[in-house]
Amino acid sequence: MLTILGFVMIATFLVLIMMKKMSPMAALVLIPALFCVLVGQGAHLGDYVLKGIGDLAPTAAMLMFAIIYFGVMIDVGLFDPVVRGILKFCKADPVRVVVGTALLAAIVSLDGDGSTTFMITVSALYPLYKRLKMSLVVMTGVAATANGVMNTLPWGGPTARAATALKLDAGDIFVPMIPALAVGLVAVFALAYVLGRRERKRLGVLTLGDTRVVTEAADERESEQVLVGVGAVGTGGRTAGGPRTSGGAGTGTGSGAAPSAGDPQDEGDADLQVLDPHRATLRPKLYWFNAALTVALLTLLILQALPIPVLFLLGAALALTVNFPHMKDQKARVAAHAENVLNVSGMVFAAAVFTGVLTGTGMVEHMARWLVSGIPDALGPHMGLVTGVLSIPLTYFMSNDGFYFGIVPILAEAGAAHGVAPIEIARASLVGQALHMSSPLVPAVYVLVGMAKVEFGDHTKFTVKWAALTSLVVLGAGLLFGIL
Repeated sequence: MLTILGFVMIATFLVLIMMKKMSPMAALVLIPALFCVLVGQGAHLGDYVLKGIGDLAPTAAMLMFAIIYFGVMIDVGLFDPVVRGILKFCKADPVRVVVGTALLAAIVSLDGDGSTTFMITVSALYPLYKRLKMSLVVMTGVAATANGVMNTLPWGGPTARAATALKLDAGDIFVPMIPALAVGLVAVFALAYVLGRRERKRLGVLTLGDTRVVTEAADERESEQVLVGVGAVGTGGRTAGGPRTSGGAGTGTGSGAAPSAGDPQDEGDADLQVLDPHRATLRPKLYWFNAALTVALLTLLILQALPIPVLFLLGAALALTVNFPHMKDQKARVAAHAENVLNVSGMVFAAAVFTGVLTGTGMVEHMARWLVSGIPDALGPHMGLVTGVLSIPLTYFMSNDGFYFGIVPILAEAGAAHGVAPIEIARASLVGQALHMSSPLVPAVYVLVGMAKVEFGDHTKFTVKWAALTSLVVLGAGLLFGIL
């Protein structure tokens, strides 16, 4: 009974958010509360929720201060050179923009933290996607999938969990998987290229500066338009199909500057202020201090010198104090990022209700054991393949902790009975991470969709199929290379 109700609860949640009948936050709270009552454990709902909140509180704290830290770094101009480099590479060509999204997300993912990756990637590319009128779910889908593949780094989480659960060395798990994961990353870039071609067909081939736009889209009567100032993202001029602006974001005096007369006051133009080369929050004299602070922070994060929430808390406090010594300016910076902080931390605590009920009622355990018990004996010698296939849906519907500490040991035990080494099970368990990063139980995904102003349901509908396909590519490569 618990098995059936567990699957029904998850399916109900996904259907309601994808059909936009409920907001993700409301669905994460109300649906598990209802099912907790249905299984006859309503009296324990408070205990389950508090347990879930306690488990996710460090994550919420980490996200809160990480958003403030990287928000401040964006404000002061630390990532402006990166943005300019990406924009120079993209040249307003949709294919290059989407491939650049995959490239930037993959590079930043080396720090092992999804939230960091998404904050930097969205901050750098959101203005360009808005100016070119490209699909924002393409950006979130490609970024999440690229980060999912890179999330298998030993310091990223899943590999360390698999090593801990099966008492193995993380290096022994990860290093042999590198060829398969490399193929998975190539698949992400191939996906980005295909999606970019689709966007180019829809929008046309755009070029930076005062150049022509050759359209291949629906309206063939207007085969050419003039696009001025796209690449500068705020140098003024005319956007594709838009009105002439008198100043644009590039002429503002700060991140909160009001639009100039005649400027379209939409959310895209407001966010273009992040690239304003004259914004009041820039701190060019402190550039190398901020760069050194960020490198030190990421190094300590990788070395796990202190808990991640503590590192970001200290980093945010130091960044605010040095860059904005006046109390008024510090309050302004915190207020500027308060919306993102509230949205993300609120979603994390809402997810705590979902995970708390799913775990506390025993639904996760019953679902997992039902799946494992359904494996035919004939597949016993192929438990590596079975684990790889199961990791795709299970890491989507479960937290990494639940999967690696609750399910992987059971799969390893079943494999051992048929002569399959635990190390093979551990490697196969990494296959599903490309899809896992878009799971509603991953707090970082709410940073991604929140900053990109994308509905979570839209992101899910678009991304799941591509991320699942990428995971299958990794699995196929692992089998081809004899790793699994």
